[in-house]
Amino acid sequence: VAFPGTYHSLEKCNQSSTDFTVTTVVCTLSTLPGLRYGAQVKMFQNQVPLLPGETIQTTGTFILPSLYVYCPVIQIHLCNQRFPFPTVKDVMYICPFSGLVTGTLTVTDYKLYFISDSPFILDVNLGVISRIESISVPNQGENNKGLELVCKDMRSPRFAYKMEESQPDVVEVLTKHAFPLSHSLPLFAFLYKEQFPVDGWKVYDPAAEYRRQGLPNESWTISKINSTYELCDTYPSVLVIPTNITDEDIKRVAVFRAKHRIPVLSWIHPESQATIVRCSQPLVGPSDRRCKEDERFLQIIMDANAQSHKLTIFDARQSSVAITNKGKDGGYESESFYPNVELNFLEIPNIHVMRESLRKMKDVVYPTIDEAHWHSFIDQTHWLEYIRLLLAGAAKVADKLESGKTSVVVHCSDGWDRTAQLTSLAMLMLDSYYRTLRGFQVLVEKEWISFGHKFAARVGHGDENHANSERSPLFVQFIDCVWQMTRQFPAAFEFNELFLITVLDHLYSCLFGTFLYSSEQERANQEVPAKTVSLWSYINSQPEDFTNPFYVDYENHVLYPMVSPRHLELWTSYYARWNPRMRPQVPVHQTLKDLLILRAELQRRVEELQREASSHSLSSSSDHSPTHTAGTPLHTAV
Repeated sequence: VAFPGTYHSLEKCNQSSTDFTVTTVVCTLSTLPGLRYGAQVKMFQNQVPLLPGETIQTTGTFILPSLYVYCPVIQIHLCNQRFPFPTVKDVMYICPFSGLVTGTLTVTDYKLYFISDSPFILDVNLGVISRIESISVPNQGENNKGLELVCKDMRSPRFAYKMEESQPDVVEVLTKHAFPLSHSLPLFAFLYKEQFPVDGWKVYDPAAEYRRQGLPNESWTISKINSTYELCDTYPSVLVIPTNITDEDIKRVAVFRAKHRIPVLSWIHPESQATIVRCSQPLVGPSDRRCKEDERFLQIIMDANAQSHKLTIFDARQSSVAITNKGKDGGYESESFYPNVELNFLEIPNIHVMRESLRKMKDVVYPTIDEAHWHSFIDQTHWLEYIRLLLAGAAKVADKLESGKTSVVVHCSDGWDRTAQLTSLAMLMLDSYYRTLRGFQVLVEKEWISFGHKFAARVGHGDENHANSERSPLFVQFIDCVWQMTRQFPAAFEFNELFLITVLDHLYSCLFGTFLYSSEQERANQEVPAKTVSLWSYINSQPEDFTNPFYVDYENHVLYPMVSPRHLELWTSYYARWNPRMRPQVPVHQTLKDLLILRAELQRRVEELQREASSHSLSSSSDHSPTHTAGTPLHTAV
């Protein structure tokens, strides 16, 4: 699979025990976005392809900048340190499938690039690296050093090389560029200079999206109360709130909700006017504090839906955790204080449990797979159980709106992790627009990016503190749930699997600005839209690569995925894609692309045949008409 900044050539992994051979996709340089859209992709050092803005030094030393000054024409480097240039020869890639492969390793400010004399290339973008570890290399002589790149995308490539005085310290160079924020360097997205024919930053316009939903209306208004992020610094500047509430009441509600994340509308049902509202937990504490304004706020939300006189609150947390949070000044809504409100706990574990689950999954799928215990080891990770809980919870939210015609409020603790998972999945089930290529981008921009999912903390962009307890694969879980739905409803989604994998790859890559930072305010302060490229610019410049050929547009068609364990499966083409035993010989996305081409050709041929048939019909009519016309005078003459 080829993505921006990656380049894959022929790779063969042989396992003597089974004589197993796999060949990866051959991807030429023409697939690089720089060549596709007219920019020059620089080639250097064993044919290393460089993206616009990507640099590698050509002399004995390279300058490590401590400060970058930008101007429209040139990039000035103000430097205070020098290091040897990051190219090392006679490096051994310790392939877990075919043994040692000798080649040359090059480090740019975006990627590690290993190439051997045989047709073998390994390309790792530095943003995906979680930590760099020194390892022992037995039986390789003196002065040999080994390193392992523990990556966020389930692989851990290992290398061995002889440390020479004339060669650079690879670990030091890698560390500085893999974790730039920890070394006062910019993320590579701010250096990437690609230009695409489509501006992905224009994909999401909140006012336009709310208009599509039929908002504002008599019950809901588009508010600018957070236009300067003073009410809530992790919320977007544009919010949809009930019409019948004052700004002063809203401010009191903000004080009563964790992180000031008040209840705001995410989605409204086009027929029943039932709504999905998101927020954070109420700060009731051990003494069961009350807030009259908050109670009235939820009553107004309930009253805005004339078809139901109830309101359902879905608390994503485990009930035991929510009770514990009361002792820490958090908590949940008491049904005694909120009339006609039903509270449901969805029993979804916290971010730390999810992080550990994915760690266990990595141990199962890489570098080797235990065929005899595959299913039991997968079960022990509990990953699919957590996927089931998320899908089941989202389905409950969707069903409450669709069948129960009842408005719902969704929250967890702070309202930016499990809340985003549940609201976005429920909206995906309810609204066919979000199942289109553009609509899904709007969904991600809206429910995840603008509403303050902590991407910087959960992913750890540019940060070398891999042990940070804030890291957790919440967005990966969401995309996994989407993939599960595409498997169950293969014609309901306009996008394909390659699209989902591309999104996850660039969640980590730091090539695009889309997932950088943790709030709309932070991105505005860092001028992300002005100084970086959107992932959607790349996607929408070549939508044919990411289109599902089986897609059928069923408007207003609600999807209820089956969530029993037998209907869920491990996404091996993502989690186990680095293991050749699990990788399909022909990539699925290529097969689908071929089907699209075939379908277009067949449609073209059908249209040609229809035109020929129509032309033949007209010709036949013309041929017969003159005969009758000419015959009449002849008979008359006779």
